[in-house]
Formats: sequence, C-alpha cells, structure tokens
Amino acid sequence: MELYEAIKSRRSIGKVKQDEVPKALIEKILDAAVWAPNHFRTEPWRFFVLQGEGRLQLGDVLADIVKDTMDDPETEENKVRLDKNRKNPLRAPVVIAVGVEPSDNPKVIVQEEFAAVHAAVQNMLLSAHAEGLGAVWRTGDICYHKKVAEFFGLPDNGQVVGFIYLGYPDIDPKEPKKTSFESYTKWIG
Repeated sequence: MELYEAIKSRRSIGKVKQDEVPKALIEKILDAAVWAPNHFRTEPWRFFVLQGEGRLQLGDVLADIVKDTMDDPETEENKVRLDKNRKNPLRAPVVIAVGVEPSDNPKVIVQEEFAAVHAAVQNMLLSAHAEGLGAVWRTGDICYHKKVAEFFGLPDNGQVVGFIYLGYPDIDPKEPKKTSFESYTKWIG
C-alpha cells in the first residue's frame, strides 16, 4: 500500500472479528513501532500483547478500578457496569497495551518520551491497516490509572498511553470529514 493512501484511508475500526491474528502479523506491527523517532535514542516504548486469557486478566484490573469509584458495587446497575468493563478487552482477539518508560537521563525531556511512544502507536496503526487488519487506539482515564501501570509492571514513572484493539475488520468505516491543513497552518517567512 502506498504511504499517502495508507495515511488517508486508515480509520479506527472499533468492531473486529474474533478470528485469530497470526503472530507474524503482530510481530510485524510491533517491528514498525520501534522505528518511530525518539530523541537521544531512548526507545521508551513498552508493548504488552494480550490474547486469550490475558485479556480477561486486564478486564479484571479495569473492573477493579471502576469498582473503587462506586459507593455500592452490589447494585444491579453497578454489577452491569462492572461486567461491561471486565469484558471490554474481549472486543478484539488481540489487545496491545502500549506503555512509556521515560529515561532517567537528565537531558531527556519527558514530553518527548511520550511523543516518541505516540509516534510508535501511529506506526502500529498504519502497519495494521496496510496488513488488512482493523485497529483502534483506546484511551481514557482508566488507561492512565496507576493500577494499569502496575499490572504491566511499569516503574513509578511509567504509564500506559493506550490500548490498541486489533483484529480483522467487521465493519466498513465511514469517510470522515477532514478540515484542510490550510485552516490550521500559518506560513511564516
């Protein structure tokens, strides 16, 4: 797939089939990630591939986080909410949790470590698309919770930046409306 075609045709695919994704494809996507630019060559990214029962373990952590926010987790409404959070990682056959582990080098700027990992995520999304897979990058408050970082064994300064849900597309994405770059660009000089 030609680069600009991939950039312009990639979409977030939130509904995928439960068909197994070959390990070789997952590895190809992870390999694309580590080619992202990173200042001082710190390679701050960390990847955690969850399949099968591993997704259920993550679901238990997500439900536990939500449970901590509830006055009474035993109400029917809250039981449904907890069950939904517990099952969220089952929406795709593969979930890749992407973390950042910033360097302790005093010359390294933490924001640049996050930027490098975000660039790695974009490489992953484009690679998945080029391979005919659907992917969506999911985040939100729960993603950044300390219990999630602890689940993956990240250090105190580490954090998960998102979950990439990966599988074969089960929807045809709609064409988005995009505003031309001209609306956001000021030429100086």
